[in-house]
Amino acid sequence: MIKKTVEIAISTDFVTLGQLLKIANIIGSGGEAKSFLATNEILVNGVLDNRRGRKLRDQTMVEIDQVGYRIVKK
Repeated sequence: MIKKTVEIAISTDFVTLGQLLKIANIIGSGGEAKSFLATNEILVNGVLDNRRGRKLRDQTMVEIDQVGYRIVKK
């Protein structure tokens, strides 16, 4: 269950799941993405997904630790 939603603005067509983790300050560097994804449950549009290269486009919803991150193309 999502307790709060944060909008992540992008200017490109997509960001990867690994990039989102860094943009949202969930991890400190891109190198941490693999281990974070291996040990945490991530839902992309309600489906479990742990691929750091997963492309997230406009209006994609990612849920991490009861926080929703909505991708918004600006």
